Amino acid sequence: METSKFDITDYLDSNEMIAEYLNAVLEDGDNSDVIAAIGHVAKAIGMTKIAAETGLSRPSLYKALSDGSKPQFGTIMKVLRAIGVQISINPLPV
Repeated sequence: METSKFDITDYLDSNEMIAEYLNAVLEDGDNSDVIAAIGHVAKAIGMTKIAAETGLSRPSLYKALSDGSKPQFGTIMKVLRAIGVQISINPLPV
């Protein structure tokens, strides 16, 4: 039996799935996990399209969303807007 490597980008095919994925990572992950997840979504949609919509170059996007990177908040906001999601602030349960 032949198996294939799991690639999350194969499953990020709707805005609902993208939002669920990012929300799950935001709840359970750390900063680097969130940046990696945004990168997965950007790859699923297409880095060329995201680059065009953000005004950033593809190499800059790959660098900003790579493992261990620390992108500026403005870059993250541009990418989130380009992938069709937004951040929402909610109070923590007490």
